[in-house]
Order: sequence, then C-alpha cells, then structure tokens
Amino acid sequence: MKLWKQGLLPAAATLMAAAPAFAQAPASVTVTVDTAKPGAKIEPAIYGQFAEHLGRGIYEGVWVGTDSPIPNTNGYRNDVLAALRHIKVPVVRWPGGCFADEYDWRDGIGPRETRPVRINRHWGGVTEDNAFGTHEFMNYSELLGTDAYVAGNMGSMEPRSMGQWVEYMTAEKGTLAEERKKNGREKPWTVKYFGVGNETWGCGGSMRPEYSADLHRRYQEFVNGPSGKPRIVKVASGANASDYNFTDVMMREARDKMNALSVHYYTLPTGKWDKKGAATGFSEDEWASTLSRALFMDELIVKHIAMMDKHDPEKKIALYVDEWGTWYDQESGSTPGFLYQQNSLRDAEVAALTLNIFHRHTDRVKMANIAQMVNVLQAMILTDKGRMVLTPTYHVFDMYVPFQGATPYAAEVTGPTYEKAGFKVPMVDVSAARGTDGKLYLSLTNTDPSRAARVTTNLGGNARGRILTGPALDTHNTFDKPNTIQPAAYSARSSGGKLTLDVPAKSVVVVAVE
Repeated sequence: MKLWKQGLLPAAATLMAAAPAFAQAPASVTVTVDTAKPGAKIEPAIYGQFAEHLGRGIYEGVWVGTDSPIPNTNGYRNDVLAALRHIKVPVVRWPGGCFADEYDWRDGIGPRETRPVRINRHWGGVTEDNAFGTHEFMNYSELLGTDAYVAGNMGSMEPRSMGQWVEYMTAEKGTLAEERKKNGREKPWTVKYFGVGNETWGCGGSMRPEYSADLHRRYQEFVNGPSGKPRIVKVASGANASDYNFTDVMMREARDKMNALSVHYYTLPTGKWDKKGAATGFSEDEWASTLSRALFMDELIVKHIAMMDKHDPEKKIALYVDEWGTWYDQESGSTPGFLYQQNSLRDAEVAALTLNIFHRHTDRVKMANIAQMVNVLQAMILTDKGRMVLTPTYHVFDMYVPFQGATPYAAEVTGPTYEKAGFKVPMVDVSAARGTDGKLYLSLTNTDPSRAARVTTNLGGNARGRILTGPALDTHNTFDKPNTIQPAAYSARSSGGKLTLDVPAKSVVVVAVE
C-alpha cells in the first residue's frame, strides 16, 4: 500500500529561496553533537500507541466487523492496519484509560452475539456492545506485530478477577485456558506489559497516593504469567502531570512491587480544561502557547525522575509516559464525549518536540503512549466510514522510525529563541542518535512560524531525509484533500567541511548524515 508520494514539496533551500523578498534573513544556529557521550538506547516502546474504547477509536477506527463493506481482515480494517504497520508500532495500550476502570474482561469474551451491552459512562454515555474484547485486541496485536500493554481495572475489579484475566490470556493449561480454547484461541498470548490500575488519583478511584500504593502492592501479587516464561512487566499507576508527591509516595511505599511507574500529561493551548482552544483556526499566540506547554514535558520528567532517584538510585524502575498529546475543544458537530479533533502542523511540532525530550531521558523513560491511535485526540489516523486520512502527527512518527532502538547523543544548540505572547521557546530543537543501521540521524524542529534557520553543525558529510511543513500554522489534511501536508524529500551538504542545513520556518526535518 502506497501511503503517499514524496517530492510534492521542494527541498528546504528551495523553499527559502522562494520566500518573499521582505522575509527575515535566516537565523544563525549552531549544533554540536558529542558522539563521545552516548546515552541509553531509545527504546522502541517510546513510540507506543494508546487505543481506548472512546468515540470512534476502536469501533470504525480499528474494528469494523467481518460483515462490513469496508475492506477488512477478520473484522480489522485493512487501510488502518497497513498504515500502522508502516510506522512499526512497537506497543499498544488497551482498553483504557478511564474505560479500563469499569471494564469487566468477561464482558468481552465468548460469542459476540451473547456479550452484554454496557453503558460507556466516561465517554459519551453511549452503549458498548463489547464486540471488541480480549481476543480481538490480542489477535490484533499479533496481526500488527506489536507488544500488548493491557490496562487492568484496579478501580472496581477484585484482585482475584484481575489475576484470572491474566491467567485466561497466558495459561497453557487449567480451566481458564480451556475456556480460552473453547472461545477460539488454542495457544496462549504473550502479555508483555500489564497496567495495575489507571489514573488512580482520578477516574480510577480518586485515591490518595498512600492508598494507591497499598492497593498496588495488593493487586500486583495476582498479576503473574506462567512459570518458565518471561515475567510480565508490572506498571504502577502514577501521577497526574506535576503531582510530584504522588510519585514520591508511590516509590517510597511500593517500589519493590513494580517494574515501571506511569505519568500522564496533556498539552492544552490555554492550560484551561473548560476552554482548551481550537484544533484549527487558532492564532499565533496559541501556536506559541501550545509549543511552550508541550516543552513543559521536559521539566515534568526531570522532576519525576528526581523523585524516583531518591528511592531507586540504580534506576531499576522505568518511567512510562503512557498518556501524552494535545487536547483541544472537540470539533463542532462531533459527538459529545468522543474527543474527536483535527490534527495540524502544530501537532506535528508538538510530537517532534516531545519525542526529542524522551530521547534525552532514556535512562528512565522506557515507554510512551501518545493519546490516541485513531480518531481520538492527537491521533495518527482519522477515518470517516470507508475513508482514511493520515495526520501530520502520523508523518512525524514515520519520519522518526530510524530513532527506534537508536543510541542517542548529546546535542548542544546555540541560537535565538522564538517569542510570542509572553511565551519563549528555543527556535530550533535537535535530537541526534546512531541508528541500528549504523547511520547518524538528526531531527531538527523550527518552532518559529515566520523565520527560517541556517543550522551549522560540527559534523562532516552530506545529509538526506525528509521535511514536513506547510503554508499555514494549522495546515492539515482532510478527507477531500488527504495529501495537503505530507513529507517531502530533503537534502543538505557540507559547507567549509561542516554540514549546514537550511530549515524553513515551522518545519520538522529528519535526515541521515552520510
């Protein structure tokens, strides 16, 4: 399946040459990559996805059923599956989110026609027929070639039931294994990651951190796979954004009973939940505020890591940012509670900046899951019945595939800042890493929407890769015009023995240095 045609946008130097005569001269930026200081490997799981039973994220987005006129494989729509395979999705978190906190796994097994219909209380009050359950998710994970990250219900499920769910999925023998076989799956699945609860500070139980830590200690005892198999990675429900005390208490009270601790953070243009801001048609002020708030992720990670280091100086416990992304006011005319929003060039920049931050903290950050995979919040893909469109965020994840499993290097950037409406961010953000193919990769994000940058590095050689940009701050793809914004070929050459890259305004560039 060909997802796009390259070469529809000119190379960066051509874009700059075609700029109006009154445009500002390119800003001078220097980048020094220290290949003598490699960091811990960039785990592929940092590029993880999140698929919750929310809006059209599962139903229509992933699952259409075997009798659908939309081309599908065993009920999974083919176009979405092919697009996700293309970006090498490493892990998918399911079934929530808040949906997981009321989910009874038994509702989603057995013949679909006999599964109970429940009310999705958190997301729109719509009915949930449980057509997509454990078998459907685990089989999809195998079909996609991704690891399964199952989120368990610690908010309203008994620990025995949680343990039985794990046994149903992973056991080779016993009554629950026989029940799974009767339901159509002979071989046990591999559950690599299991979330012991979700957002226990909120929809997962409104718990104090001390109580959450005690419950985690209790519930995790029942999350065990078969002996002789790799142990399941147990993920403790962690903090909401900047609640550093929550992390401190969880680490103090339960660090010996977890393999990873989560944190959730969403980028809101206004910083206000009651009026978050629009996904398109926004001002430059909101462009600046959104990028600034996205960069707050770095401070969050640094401070949560500091709390973890107090109790785990050997860094045995990983930090998982298993919910992150932009959150805007839902699109006009869309179903309330479905969290459907458009995805623009601004989202591409947020994605690039955030992934670069994760690259800088690979000693602790071993997984991240953008919210969400299809049709919800900062999605990779949008669908409209039989039609599908790839978002700018999808294209960033595609451009960044070479960073999966790569070895990061420290990159020092010297240059101007971009300032607007009281917000100030570095004009150019950079990440550098040695890919598993042996090549050195650079990502460069220009946050300034009106000024290009000429980036001089300490590297020799030439560079080839792709660029993502567009004419407007909110440039986006629609179902009628699905290729308005997509990656184009990009190249740069050495000047005076130093690789120099011309990076247009509001763009993301990823290159391999040759």
